Amino acid sequence: MNQQNTPIENIDRLKKAIEIEVAHRYIDIRGRSCPFSMFILNELKNIQRQNKENPKWKKLVALFSRYSTDDLSARMSSIRELVNALKNPSGQPKSRPNFLKKPEDTDVMYVKGVGPRLGDMLNKLGIFTASDLLCYYPRKYLDYSTSTLIEDLEIGMEACVFGEIKNVHAYTSKRGLNILTITVADYTGAVTASWFYGRTNPKLLQKYKSQYPKGAKIILTGKVKYDDYQGSMAFDNPQVDIIGSVENATQNVPGLVPVYPLTEKLNIKTLRNAIKNALELYADNMPEIIPAYIKKKHNLLSKSQALHLIHFPQTEEELEQARQSLVFEELFLVQLKFAYLRQANTKILSPQKIKPKENGLLEQFIKSLPFELTDGQKNAFNEILSDMKSEEPMGRLLQGDVGSGKTVVACLMLLAAIENGFQGALMAPTEILAEQHYKNFVNWLTPLGLSVGLFVGKHSTKTRKQMRENLLNGQMNLAIGTHALIQDGVEFQNLGAVVVDEQHRFGVKQRSLLKEKGLNPELLTMSATPIPRTLALTVHGDLDLTIINEMPKGRKPIITTLIQAGKRRQAYEMIKKEIISGNQVYVVFPLIEESETLSAKAATKEAERLQREVFPQYKIGLVHGKLSPQEKETVMEDFRAKKYDILVSTTVIEVGVDVPDATLILIENAERFGLSQLHQLRGRVGRSDKQSYCVLITDSKNNETINRLKIMEQSSNGFVIAEKDLEIRGPGEFLGTRQSGLPDLSLADIIKDTKTLEIAREEAFDFLKNEDIKAYSALFEWLKDKITKDLDIINSG
Repeated sequence: MNQQNTPIENIDRLKKAIEIEVAHRYIDIRGRSCPFSMFILNELKNIQRQNKENPKWKKLVALFSRYSTDDLSARMSSIRELVNALKNPSGQPKSRPNFLKKPEDTDVMYVKGVGPRLGDMLNKLGIFTASDLLCYYPRKYLDYSTSTLIEDLEIGMEACVFGEIKNVHAYTSKRGLNILTITVADYTGAVTASWFYGRTNPKLLQKYKSQYPKGAKIILTGKVKYDDYQGSMAFDNPQVDIIGSVENATQNVPGLVPVYPLTEKLNIKTLRNAIKNALELYADNMPEIIPAYIKKKHNLLSKSQALHLIHFPQTEEELEQARQSLVFEELFLVQLKFAYLRQANTKILSPQKIKPKENGLLEQFIKSLPFELTDGQKNAFNEILSDMKSEEPMGRLLQGDVGSGKTVVACLMLLAAIENGFQGALMAPTEILAEQHYKNFVNWLTPLGLSVGLFVGKHSTKTRKQMRENLLNGQMNLAIGTHALIQDGVEFQNLGAVVVDEQHRFGVKQRSLLKEKGLNPELLTMSATPIPRTLALTVHGDLDLTIINEMPKGRKPIITTLIQAGKRRQAYEMIKKEIISGNQVYVVFPLIEESETLSAKAATKEAERLQREVFPQYKIGLVHGKLSPQEKETVMEDFRAKKYDILVSTTVIEVGVDVPDATLILIENAERFGLSQLHQLRGRVGRSDKQSYCVLITDSKNNETINRLKIMEQSSNGFVIAEKDLEIRGPGEFLGTRQSGLPDLSLADIIKDTKTLEIAREEAFDFLKNEDIKAYSALFEWLKDKITKDLDIINSG
């Protein structure tokens, strides 16, 4: 039997396991005998043995080998790959010659010059097919047209040197390390270059030595350092090219030379040759996805041209044109998916238009507020109300700085729905935040004769049953809760408006499950972490964006101070001063090595030290992630009631905690936090008209770290800080690896490619609005496949 057509057993078991894992939010759920990832991995290895020539199974084995240690985004991506593979398990027939196959169906080992051994090395880099190899882009380029004379070399510089090999020395150090050193000279001087091979076989070391014959012309490219042993300047592990003659070097080395990320024992020349062969055999078969008229409009290269020039450009101009063409394609496809989702959402009409009632609940609430809404709040609500009045259901992201009044705007939106006969729901990521929202809404809405319910995990069976009955029969107007809101059995009579707070902490499936409890209700998501526009368009491109860009009147800017750890006593004096004035203080410790357990121990230990040695006269509370939700809430309630003067905490207080008398926050090891997270923590104070303070303590002496933290002293604007944070850390770290939501981008940089992103988004939305996508077969197949995979993930379980 053809191996590639071998039937796959247990497909139903695989699909059932996937459904259960997705339903449990990708936690690597443990089955009767082993975790989900181990079960899937064992099944995939069996499938791979039976279908050796189909590269996708090899790729899936690699993906699920690291599933247990992957972040949420990576786990979701791996499951998407698996779901797609199970739709077409047999793949292409073996009889079809490899050079006629599509690049995405050709195992990389069959590319000319690769083979099984090199194929295994490429697999470690995530390269499983010819298509993967073509899209394995260089990380930088060496420009051999700008060389440096050896006499002009300086310590620390990245340099390219042309010269002649004068001496070659291969030896084993006293520690047993095998080292190869060559001396290269031009007419101005000499420089050494060394390579370290660990405990390599001596015969292999001699083979390496033979690659550098005396008298050969050579190009060295790398970082220059000072070699104490040699007493001269040297290169460590430089890039090397042997050439014909130094005088004609630029003619013998073609244009810019690509440099790729490598794995152990993979030679860069071998990789370059494999990519050249792949380009010759497969580049012309790569699908042209972008419509021709859009390519022509923006002067984009064909896919084949762009691939050739991104790998082996002759000039900077060719490189830039190739990069722009490929970046545009990546961003266009990301935005096309968003455009499709937006279009699909607007085709389902809301049950009825929501309009404010004259002297209704909305008007009564606004009149009852002890303050006037800011212009930012008014503008935000007007945008929301405009959506609610239309027949198309709302999908909007509300962003605002810490303390800008987003919750009041959310209340206005929910009231508009409630006075039109609908129920509302607000979902928050933690019980602390859900209970805080509950208390605020009870205070605001009870005087209006409305009923508000709280859905959290700690309630008794009897209480849950009664609340569910009240919600189902319409006696409850607004339900506030955590994930408990999306559990089976929680049903609304007429859900018309949904608010998801700190929406980046929820997955797509969780938001969808809440929306599905109504007939396409209005959706408002909120985030107190300001996200720069380019990042918002890349992650939340299917949502409209509303920003509250001003603070309520009377709020004083928080004074932020950065101090070295050795001056901690200065911070302690500030704490005493605030407590004597009748105020309260937070002391925050970071996560330690991403371990909540270690962090809890560290916070506990520090709380004991502060109570014993520093503030014996004051009452100190402690809250961290290892406490139960009930224990956390008890501590927070006691802190609000001023039973504690100081609250020692981990980052569990980062979001939503509101204690008006807290006027100082001390953040230890501030260098461990991103700027946006520091800004979030800083927002725990300054919740009243009192002057508040934030003290950042660091023991770092690194100038780059100090300058980064000083940004917190210079700005209190969350959007400015977010832009800086994004530039420094990049989008993955900025959003957090656990729930980034970032699309897979091979080449595009959403910080540098802002203009291209805006153009690609406009073209994608216009295309879907004005064209019949079915007339563009390659693009239609891509979108159908992409949307189907996403819907499988959303709907499974």
